Amino acid sequence: MRETLRGERPGQDTGGRVVAIARSFIGTPYRHQGALKGVGCDCLGLVRGVWRELYGAEPEVPGAYAPDWAERAGEERLLEAAARHCGAALPIPALRPGDLLVFRWRARAAAKHAGIAVPDGHFIHAYEQAAVIESPLVPAWRRRIAGVFRFPEIS
Repeated sequence: MRETLRGERPGQDTGGRVVAIARSFIGTPYRHQGALKGVGCDCLGLVRGVWRELYGAEPEVPGAYAPDWAERAGEERLLEAAARHCGAALPIPALRPGDLLVFRWRARAAAKHAGIAVPDGHFIHAYEQAAVIESPLVPAWRRRIAGVFRFPEIS
């Protein structure tokens, strides 16, 4: 019998565990480059923190990055990292609770925001100058989805 992982509840699927962990970050202050629950995190830090709790370690260390990293680099670093660790992007209609959402602010701009889908058409994300919050996935957010990714199942 395998051990129960941190953040895992017996009988709960991976998506359900992701949702539970993400919700435990709600209220964490926004801190650029942060990744610590209750201390501070940005949107990438939220995803890193969920991954760390789910799998026991971070998938990779992103290194330092400026708030305008996407505008300066012009690369799809966030989408590429999501695909590296979660597999190919899924079609938006396949979206389900626990999925990683990657957003772009405008067409043809690099994707630079991330969140976690939760039930009832909402998602959790770290909102600059605020905190980790749960927001409705309204059409304005849906239009900005650049990729939907599923966290790997724990075997």
